[in-house]
Amino acid sequence: MGKVYRDAKEALSGLLRDGMMIHSGGFGLCGIPALLIEAIRDSGVKDLTIVSNNAGIDDAGLGLLLKTRQVKKMISSYVGENKTFAEQFLAGELEIEFNPQGTLAERIRAGGAGIPAFYTKTGVGTEVAKGKPTAEFDGETYVMERGIVADLAIVHAWTGDTEGNLVYRKTARNFNPMMATAAKVTVAQVEHLVQPGEIDPDHVHTPGVFVQRMIQCPAGYEKRIEQRTVRQRATAGAAAGEEV
Repeated sequence: MGKVYRDAKEALSGLLRDGMMIHSGGFGLCGIPALLIEAIRDSGVKDLTIVSNNAGIDDAGLGLLLKTRQVKKMISSYVGENKTFAEQFLAGELEIEFNPQGTLAERIRAGGAGIPAFYTKTGVGTEVAKGKPTAEFDGETYVMERGIVADLAIVHAWTGDTEGNLVYRKTARNFNPMMATAAKVTVAQVEHLVQPGEIDPDHVHTPGVFVQRMIQCPAGYEKRIEQRTVRQRATAGAAAGEEV
């Protein structure tokens, strides 16, 4: 069977189970696998451990899974945009494992590279290092962090070919590439689906060997903006330094 599936529900068929760990790519709402997240919500699977830089917002991204209380634990570096998350955490209904952002990225990368653990100075002497082994290197104290390998990774790419080779665009090239390598199964949603050979090999960010299933986003797929900020455009004369 080929790697391309008709929709998110079909692509996730047979992969989901209660209590599993899922890598979810994206940064804020940029580069998130929104269609796959919605399909996970609709499946009703529960007690999930989600590894993601952040927890989305209340009505989008991983916030959808928090709203339906399908998430048992979040492994993240930032969750400040989600009121639902805060309420559940403060009520003792949701576990959180905070990581410095670089440490989280390296834990995922290490998992994909087959590295079970590594040492870092980040977090030494703080709550982050509590209960973790430490060691001395060149007179400095380092804390040991474990690599992370998930049961499933869901990622979003700009372009992908039918063999699973992926290209990410700009900020969406955040946690997606490393997560795609660090799971037993990776499912990708792509905005543009092309045939093998149409992507320059030098432009591939995630080789197809890491991707088992994929879907194409439908026409008109909406990419949400977490916080839209705009400034008033200067007139042509003002931009040129003229008096207006």
